[in-house]
Amino acid sequence: MGVENVSEEPEKEREAEHQQEALNFPMPLYTVVIIVSLAAVFLVQLYVGLDRSFLTAGFDKPAFFYGEYWRILTGAMLHRSVVHILMNCYAFYSFGKLFEVLTNRAHLALVFLFSAIGGGLLSAYFMPGGRSVGASGGIIGLIGYLLIYAFRRRQFVSSEFRKSLLINIGFIMIFGLVLYGIVDNWGHIGGLIAGAVYGLIQIPSNAYKNPQETNAFVEALGLGALGICIAGSIFSIYLMLSF
Repeated sequence: MGVENVSEEPEKEREAEHQQEALNFPMPLYTVVIIVSLAAVFLVQLYVGLDRSFLTAGFDKPAFFYGEYWRILTGAMLHRSVVHILMNCYAFYSFGKLFEVLTNRAHLALVFLFSAIGGGLLSAYFMPGGRSVGASGGIIGLIGYLLIYAFRRRQFVSSEFRKSLLINIGFIMIFGLVLYGIVDNWGHIGGLIAGAVYGLIQIPSNAYKNPQETNAFVEALGLGALGICIAGSIFSIYLMLSF
């Protein structure tokens, strides 16, 4: 018992330090790169007109089923309004910054990409006739991942942190129900599930294994996922400008 207590305390202190560092972390690189990509796309949306941007690059479900599969990615790069992108970028920065401190940044790009696609697929299944835009599914995927992190490493994470994540998820779901018809709830749910599933697979069940440790293959996958997000933004811009 004495040996266990001695080994647990430094690990617990390091975990708390990681959470505290999130407040002072200089720049969450992958988070900032994706936010800049989203902002660049939205500036072009304002230039060409929002309606035109939705038509050319939005996640149009009938067009997706017809064979325009790229729309599931380009639609996640677009936003409906200034308020929409500001809210998403603020949420992305807040959770992304914490994410990059607690675990390897490669996982952030992978979770965002998988969650955006997972949210899009669930939305397409339950709302096959609609059109969606926004990075919310990918962002909520980060929250789903962090929730699994908070419970899987509960001995190192405060109960207040877990409670905060649950409150955020509850608020998002209630917000979606209140604004049903405007908010793509299925996209949110799909993103949350994808992020949580990724967390269950990736976050070590061994409490003493550092979740920040990874290998060159995973880092390459993360860089590739980041590249796909950037490419999706560039392709969205190309579609809007060449319409």
